[in-house]
Order: sequence, then structure tokens, then C-alpha cells
Amino acid sequence: MVFESFSPKLQEIIKKKGFIEPTLPQKLGIPDIAAGKNMLIIAATGIGKTETAMLPLFDNIYKNKLKPISLLYITPLKSLNRDLLDRLFWWGDKLDIEVAVRHGDTSQKERASQKESPPSVLITTPETLQAILTGKILREHLKNVKYVVVDEIHELVESKRGVQLSLGLERLRQLAGNFQRIGLSATVGSPEVVAEFLGENVKIVRAENVKKYDIKVESPKPGPRDIEIADDLSIGVSTTTRLRRLYDLIQSHTSVLTFTNTRETAEVISSRLKRLDKELKQAVHHGSLSKEGRIKSEVSFKKQELKALIATSSLELGIDIGSIDLVVQYLSPRQATRLIQRVGRAGHKIGEVSKGVILSGEEDLFESAVVAKDAENKKLEKLKTHDMALDVLAGQIMGMAIDEYETPSEKVYEIAKRSYIYRDLTKKDIDALLHFMAELRLIWLDEEGDKIVMKRRR
Repeated sequence: MVFESFSPKLQEIIKKKGFIEPTLPQKLGIPDIAAGKNMLIIAATGIGKTETAMLPLFDNIYKNKLKPISLLYITPLKSLNRDLLDRLFWWGDKLDIEVAVRHGDTSQKERASQKESPPSVLITTPETLQAILTGKILREHLKNVKYVVVDEIHELVESKRGVQLSLGLERLRQLAGNFQRIGLSATVGSPEVVAEFLGENVKIVRAENVKKYDIKVESPKPGPRDIEIADDLSIGVSTTTRLRRLYDLIQSHTSVLTFTNTRETAEVISSRLKRLDKELKQAVHHGSLSKEGRIKSEVSFKKQELKALIATSSLELGIDIGSIDLVVQYLSPRQATRLIQRVGRAGHKIGEVSKGVILSGEEDLFESAVVAKDAENKKLEKLKTHDMALDVLAGQIMGMAIDEYETPSEKVYEIAKRSYIYRDLTKKDIDALLHFMAELRLIWLDEEGDKIVMKRRR
């Protein structure tokens, strides 16, 4: 069994945690991660992807007493996953390994503390990685990085946040040397693209076959009661019909998570449910709400003090928020990949079927049916990367100019070229971009010898 390869200390902790048998991703992934290979672990939610990556890395840090910061755990979530943090803190505490968080909401006091006494494991976001790369003191600690784990990597691949991360990792490599890279991903249509995005020589492990989905599409027809209450709720009859069906689904299940495509829709549904039934325990959850408000809703939902939570993509990623027995998607989710990720919130435990209902309107009924069928058949959309995004590259070049007083343009080219996003980049492209930035007075160029990128005094 793979757990037997760990130190006696970690084996003891695993038993205390109640892990009897390793899950499929743990069986397939832990041996290669422990051997130092770059890995992409693809699996459904709730079957131990995080522990697959972190247990062997925690064990290495513990056994080899590695200098901090030895591991970066990068998550795309701006509102950090409370359940994930609790789990990582738990493992770190049991192994006497310090785990800390660094993101936009981190207080100045905590930041100062991390400079003076850096943690062994730092949990951060793509944006914060860029910021700490330019910090004088933290840069010294980042030289010790041996491992980088990118959680929910599929969420980053198609966005410019992902481009920023890809370049940031190459800048980190310039600083720390080669480090082991591990990506954790939900089921995606282009695993090879995700692997290449992560780095070189990445082995793909698919552990997806254990998850089953039961997805229905409904387009409820208006009844006399819907027509009667539409005016009272100040919404159209068709919207009232969907709202009434959502209310029925909430009442007939224990915990229902409802996803909408916009924050405005989430707010409207929540407020109208309140008018429909003041006693219904439900709340809204999206990125514009305060951190405290989001955490309060998550905790209440997990404790089943709330019967329903109306959310946007803020609850789409890897958050264990209790025994959800149904996920409702309000109107078409547009993508099978997104639907799989959202419905996967239900039946979060190993072996459970994830149940979902799409409440569709007449105008998107056909699309919803096709998306649902594609999701159940795992026919997922191909990923598209933002190749050659020169605006992001320009921002990273300014970061490099802050890192060091002077940087040869050849070095800038080499760092960018290593990123999958800039695999087609030429020296001519870099020279043109540098001259353009110099014309905008963003950087200085010294062209007497090799072109040098220099930061401006301001």
C-alpha cells in the first residue's frame, strides 16, 4: 500500500485521520510524486486529490528538514477555500510543519511575520506570487522552493491569470532552480494542454472513472399559482415558474446548492425565495460579498443550518461544504466542463452519485439538454490558451526589472520562451516589445552592448 512508503510518523497520523485505504488518485499518484516527477492529477472532486499531492511532499519536508519556503501551494480562488486551509493546517500541525497563507487580505502584521519567520508551506494565489517575487526579503526565502502545487489548474489555463502564473513560475525557476511541479485538475477536455501549461515532462494521471453523474433537464410550465404570484414577486411568469420549481426541489432535499451564471441572478433568486417563504433557511454567496459573509454562509451550510445556498462560480471549485444531495443549475451553464464541476459538489463523498438538475427556460432548453448529455458522456470542451499575450508579458518584464537592477534582454527572452504560452516567441518579438515599452517610458534600454532592461527610478 502506498501509505507504507511514508515515514512512521506520517503513517501514524494517517491512521489517526481514519484513512484506511488510499483512493484511486492516491494509489496512482503518490509513488511518482514521492519519486520527484512532475505530475498532473486529474480526478473528480472529493476523492483526495489534495492529499495525493501534499502527503508525499509534507513527508519529504518533515524527513529532510527542508528550509522555508520549501513548498508553494497556489490556488486560483481569490476567496480561499476554508476547508482546504483547515486540512492543510491540520497535516502541518501534526508534522510540526508551519503552514501559512499569503493573499490580498493578509494583514501587514502577518506579512512582516512571514518575512522574519517564513513558513515551510505557503498557500497563495497567482497574483500574490507576482508580488512576493519582487520583495527583497521574501525573494531570498523563495530561493528554497523545492515544490509547487497548482490547485484547480484547469480554472487557470484559459485565462490571463493563467498566463501570468505560467510566466511567474518561470521567473521562480530562474530564482530557485528546477522545482517539482504538481497540478490538480478536475475532468477536462484537453489534459495534454494542461500538462504542457504546467511545465516540462509532466506525467498525466487520470483517476476519473469512479465518479457517476445523474443530470436532469427541466423546463417547468407555468401553472395558475405561478401566474397569480408573479406580480407579487415582481418577476415574469416564466421566472416565477422556475423559482417555484427550485423551491419545491429545496423542500424535497436536505441540502441544495444552486448555481447561477451571474451575481445579479443569484441576488434576485435569493430575495424572491425570501418573499415566497420567509421561513426558508437560505443565503446567497458570490465574490462581491465580504470575506466574513462568505465564510459565515459556508459554515452555516456545512452545519445544515441553511437548507439552500444560491451561488455563482464562487463555490464552483473544490470546496467541501457538507452533505449536498442536489445541485441545481439555474438556466444553461453553457459548458459541459462547468456543469461537471458544479454538479460534482453534490455526492462529494467517494462512491456517491452526483445529482444535478438544470432549470432551463424555453429559449435555452435545447442547449441545456446538449450540455447535460455531453457532461454525462464526459464529452468536454477543448481548452484554449491565451498564446502570446504580450500585455501580460510586458507586465512581467516590469516585474523582472524590479527583481534586479539590470537584466539582459536575452535572459528575458529565455524566461518567457520556457512558458508554454510563449513557445512560439522569437527574439525579434521580444526586441519589438522592449522598444515599445521603452517608448512608453515604462523601462529603460541600454543599447550600447547587449540590450538591458532597467527599472526607472520612479
